Amino acid sequence: MRDFTETRTPETTDEIWLVEHEPVYTLGQAGKLEHLLNPGDIPVVKTDRGGQVTYHGPGQVMAYILADLRRSGRFIKAMVHQIEEATIETLRIYGISGACRKEGAPGVYVPIWPSGQSMSGALGTLCASGASSASQAGIAGAYCAPELAKIAALGIKVRNGCTYHGMALNVDMDLTPFDGINPCGYAGLQTVCMAQFGVQASWDDVAQILAGQISRYCGLSRVNE
Repeated sequence: MRDFTETRTPETTDEIWLVEHEPVYTLGQAGKLEHLLNPGDIPVVKTDRGGQVTYHGPGQVMAYILADLRRSGRFIKAMVHQIEEATIETLRIYGISGACRKEGAPGVYVPIWPSGQSMSGALGTLCASGASSASQAGIAGAYCAPELAKIAALGIKVRNGCTYHGMALNVDMDLTPFDGINPCGYAGLQTVCMAQFGVQASWDDVAQILAGQISRYCGLSRVNE
């Protein structure tokens, strides 16, 4: 990615690299080793992206975004916002509602209940039990205060006005390795994947939808994927 970025010209077409990694922890440029709790046999790779430590592995779509900010007239803050928006839209397409940003913590999050249910799952359980619509909201509000769990991590680097690194979206993966770290530097942060919300989709399909939404929201020139 660095080689591509350093040698590209104003005429170089933007690219999105879609990757499914073998198990690996990556540590951001300012990453603190204290957030590596128990990496075990999983290798740790230092990178020059922003952020702390995260995990990549099978069942996760990694979209590396190689884009010329100057050509699209964007600043990096706007680009990050739009990558998050593209990911939120991808989740909506697959029926996952309520995905959102978290102030000061780049990435995309979804509300979950203490039982691990999504908002639709929790209310669906209440509906099946015969609770009225009015009481559902009261029960959910009183007993099922949601938390935000991370479903997609984001880390971008800018060099010579161009971006590299990108977004990692958890599709259908073993989440156990996240227990070996403080994900993105946050102790106790829960991580989830799309499959936990009932999504049955192939890695290839999700990767293509995500890439298309990133291209659309971020104003990329016609990308090579």
